[in-house]
Amino acid sequence: MRKLICLICALCGLCAAAEVKLPAFFSDNMVLQQQTCVRLWGTAEQGKTVTATTSWDGKTYTAKADQTGHFVLTVQTPEAGGPYDITFQEHATSGKAVANSSLLTLNSSLLTLNSSLLTLKNVLIGEVWVCSGQSNMEMQMKGFKQQPVEGANDVLLNCSDAQLRLFTVKRNPQLLPADDVSGAWSEASTASVRDFSATAYFFGSALRRMLDVPVGLIVTSFGGSACEAWMAPDWLKAFPQVKQTITEEDVKKLQQRCPTALYNGQLRPLVGYAMRGVIWYQGEDNVNRSSFYADLFSTMIRGWRAEWQQGDFPFYYCQIAPYDYALIDWGRYNSAELREQQARVETMVPNCRMAVLMDAGLEYGIHPRKKRQAGERLAILALANTYGVKGLPEFAVYSGVEFQGNTAVISFDRSKEWVYFENGPHSPNFEIAGEDRVFHPAETWISRNRVYVRSAEVQKPVAVRYAFKNWAQGDLMHDGLPVSSFRTDNW
Repeated sequence: MRKLICLICALCGLCAAAEVKLPAFFSDNMVLQQQTCVRLWGTAEQGKTVTATTSWDGKTYTAKADQTGHFVLTVQTPEAGGPYDITFQEHATSGKAVANSSLLTLNSSLLTLNSSLLTLKNVLIGEVWVCSGQSNMEMQMKGFKQQPVEGANDVLLNCSDAQLRLFTVKRNPQLLPADDVSGAWSEASTASVRDFSATAYFFGSALRRMLDVPVGLIVTSFGGSACEAWMAPDWLKAFPQVKQTITEEDVKKLQQRCPTALYNGQLRPLVGYAMRGVIWYQGEDNVNRSSFYADLFSTMIRGWRAEWQQGDFPFYYCQIAPYDYALIDWGRYNSAELREQQARVETMVPNCRMAVLMDAGLEYGIHPRKKRQAGERLAILALANTYGVKGLPEFAVYSGVEFQGNTAVISFDRSKEWVYFENGPHSPNFEIAGEDRVFHPAETWISRNRVYVRSAEVQKPVAVRYAFKNWAQGDLMHDGLPVSSFRTDNW
């Protein structure tokens, strides 16, 4: 009897040690991307077999933990729905009864102490989006101190939605790639939405209303972060302007501005989580080095896509909103040049579109209150271009200029509804220059789909600029959406 008790205790100890561990984002309340092959990974005892049984189809999927204890399973997800369960089980060496049956007969289930179970509950299948960037993506629905989000109180009174799930990655700059993040999935409620990204919430809420399927949002952002921080070291080799050799001291000192630090700590652990696409709101930190931002940002997008191995997944991003950068002693820089670089990326990277925010800035605040405009404009891009929803408006873009005597004639693409000025027949945001490169305020008017620009000070114009300043209240519109600031010169 003593030997039998010792054997049972040993088996119990083996069972306790045999434990499947999953990253934080594989947990109760999560959303998995619908109708695709979804990778699920974690750790278990080296060499042991791990199975996952999915309640939506009753199938069991198998993998083996490698020499480091890591395993990867791939499961097939159905159409949107749920809630479902996923049960993980680690299988140890098959247990056999060795006790003398004349002493004690044990139920076989008691001696099946050769596996451990982990069940994820309340799992939904739907549409998953990763949401990243700096403070204007991070900014919670409750706003920052003395910096509110417009309409937040109304949202908090009406935001409960068990089909909208939220996950926020805790800030974590690192020198080396991490294996996991800190965070937890939650259903949308007044409490969870209050502390969640406002831009991401407005985006996800619009998708929920239009698609009527579960939506999962994973926010990984850090206020003040540089684009370089979200990139792997190899991607940055093409940019000698960026510090290449990074130390632990650099990470501690620079934090979110340290090249590769946020890629390592807040992005790399997520890579491979099956999703539909990415939304991005970043660029303010790169205003003081905007000249190579288009190439840098394009490289980042391509890098993310290469690592995710989901092809050219949709990537939608916000153009930074106007703001008076002189208030942070950056008056010598012109953020319109960064906005110009952002606009170029649409033409450089496939399946990539920009949401314009020229009418949604804040002159005295780098964190605009109009986060609904940011999130819902990103949703317009996703719904129209990824989900094929018809009837949505389009962002018109500057396409060219003709000079007819003393008048410049500006034309636009993607503008079948014709452009217009928001506040009347004229705009104060246009400037015109001659060969002396001196810009003068311009007289403007619109005929059909053309903007006409001239000034009594410029008899032979050669260049026009629209809202090409740090701060401007954008008023050139198309179909209810703003047109980006632009210039016809490259001075």
